Amino acid sequence: MRSYRYLHYDVFTDRQFGGNQLAVFLDGRGLPADTMQAIAKEMNFSETTFVLPADVPGAVARVRIFTPNEELPTAGHPTIGTTFALARSGIIDPGRDRIVLSEGAGPVPVTLTWNGDELGFAWMSQGAPSFGDTLADRDAVASALSISPAAITGTGRPVQVVSCGVPFLFVPLTARRAVDNARVDANALEALLEEAHTSAHGVFIFSVEPGADRATVYSRMFAPALGVFEDPATGIASGPLGCYLVRHQMVPPEKAGAILSLQGAKMGRPSHVHIAIGTSGGEITSVRVGGEAVLAGEGTLYVN
Repeated sequence: MRSYRYLHYDVFTDRQFGGNQLAVFLDGRGLPADTMQAIAKEMNFSETTFVLPADVPGAVARVRIFTPNEELPTAGHPTIGTTFALARSGIIDPGRDRIVLSEGAGPVPVTLTWNGDELGFAWMSQGAPSFGDTLADRDAVASALSISPAAITGTGRPVQVVSCGVPFLFVPLTARRAVDNARVDANALEALLEEAHTSAHGVFIFSVEPGADRATVYSRMFAPALGVFEDPATGIASGPLGCYLVRHQMVPPEKAGAILSLQGAKMGRPSHVHIAIGTSGGEITSVRVGGEAVLAGEGTLYVN
């Protein structure tokens, strides 16, 4: 049997047992894709990553990302968590302020902030937003979420697919209580997305109702088709979330560079996802998502 070492991180949190779990296999050489997929199902986290030698100039590594059900071209908490794992293992030198990771969607720039020799914070850059289909049938959306149609925010705030690399369906809700009360009917959600001919990987619900915390937006994400019924933190959906909030004037331009999404609270795994949207002349010019990560453990997996 061959042995493969991995690090277990909690991502988008500054403390253990919060945030989103991630397994990072530091050397995925020799593993075919179907075995990587089987390992991701075995780990049963939202995502598992495999580090491989860089395949494009300037990248420090190639990273493949798997949910329990399929490989993703890019993702947020795997990018941030893998960056922390590379820093801990010495692949990234302390003090380096920028790296590039090669992912399925292409090169992903990541900027780094250090606390001495320890990585303290990482920002990933995401692609320009694509604003896609809107869903007019709010009754069907509400039914898939087991909420009242009145809980969906009204005029000027569409139910819409937005992507910065991976598309999600965004549903604005009137209150945090509505976000917490949602219960996804997986079959109804799948039918909704198919009937609307969207390419969305999951549904992201949120409210900008203020709370006792400092979060700009309170959120949850469901992607049963990916094998992730609910995700504690979804970085690749958080960039589009920020773009939605700015595009539809739910966050003013002067605050677009410092958006904080609180996700996973309903699951008991609160995650703090930082979002920075750059704008110029009313247009979105840059999208970044960042956060911290905490090492929760490490292990060795044996493969025949």
